[in-house]
Amino acid sequence: MKITNVEAFWLRCPIPEAKQHASDYGLLTNFDMALVVITTDSGLQGFGEAKAAVGSSGICASIVNCIENELKPILLGKSVKDITRLWEEMYNGTRDHYALSRGRKFPILGRRGLTISAISGIDTALWDLKGKMLNVPILDLLGGACREKMPAYASGGWANEHNIGEQLKGYVSKGFKGVKMRVGVMDDTVQKSINRVKAARTALGPDIKLMVDAHGTFSVPEAKQFCRGVEDCNVYWFEEPISPDNRKGTAEVRASTHIPIAAGESEFTSFDIHDLLQLRAIDVIQPDAAIIGGISEAMRVSHLASVHQVELAPHCWGSAFSFMAGLTVAFASASATIIEFSLGGNPMMYELVNEQISVVNGEITAPSAPGLGVTPNWDFVKEFKQLV
Repeated sequence: MKITNVEAFWLRCPIPEAKQHASDYGLLTNFDMALVVITTDSGLQGFGEAKAAVGSSGICASIVNCIENELKPILLGKSVKDITRLWEEMYNGTRDHYALSRGRKFPILGRRGLTISAISGIDTALWDLKGKMLNVPILDLLGGACREKMPAYASGGWANEHNIGEQLKGYVSKGFKGVKMRVGVMDDTVQKSINRVKAARTALGPDIKLMVDAHGTFSVPEAKQFCRGVEDCNVYWFEEPISPDNRKGTAEVRASTHIPIAAGESEFTSFDIHDLLQLRAIDVIQPDAAIIGGISEAMRVSHLASVHQVELAPHCWGSAFSFMAGLTVAFASASATIIEFSLGGNPMMYELVNEQISVVNGEITAPSAPGLGVTPNWDFVKEFKQLV
């Protein structure tokens, strides 16, 4: 089965005002993503997601341009089944023949950043196609599920000190036994973040998992101060305490506390994750399939997690396509024990696809439909497609 067309669509959908939230990224009023569509000579299509930001809103015009003008010519006429080879050809560019003959990378200049995001969407779409060709879920192609069900944690938590307990308890009332809240510069001071976490733990009681996410906004001293302030709150992990540019600083924070440190959503390729592990900077790895390099690279990261005996917890804040990609990787990986489920306003999770994704009693079942298991609602795509 040969590739006959590769398309990318920048979708931007307004978030209903009642479901908007403010964080260090400001008031999020839109949700963006790049939908990748690969068509074969049989007419079969595969779908993937690339994105320009780890949060809800990001300009995807450059990703669309990269896919349609730089990567599409590499893919046309190639076989869908050769996913690993196609990844290498995209990553190494005109020197791909050296990479494949010598057994090591000869990467293009865009070996990080939005080019890798573009490759991510293509790679996931290729896996989706291969699953559909064989009429099996991608999970089966990756070795099958390590468990039948997986607990999900509710990802949200922007309310102030006086309301954060009620907000998180609202998540628990839906069946979630783990919740994540945001902290960091959005709180103005470290002490205010500490106070919010203490209020959250008091409201939740001792048995609910509580994760905290600073979006990389603390300084190293501030992150250490925060850790000392919440050391009796039984925090399950502290996510992106400082800037992802300061890996040694992340390692310094980790060495100062017993709280597990999580990171990875802002990283590109398994090389970046390898560097974090070499520095002993993280306890939890969080690759985003729409950023890291697709399902292929996320699985390479999962192998690193296994070798280094750390937890894998894919970042799943995106559309239904990147969510299902992350979920698939998590179920295929022995190192993953819990999955992120966004409770922010997210039309890309529910209105973009024809299928319904749901959590029942705080758990989600292993994917069983062919490919990714989700397909686009073309009326939604037509309505929210942006001109590039």
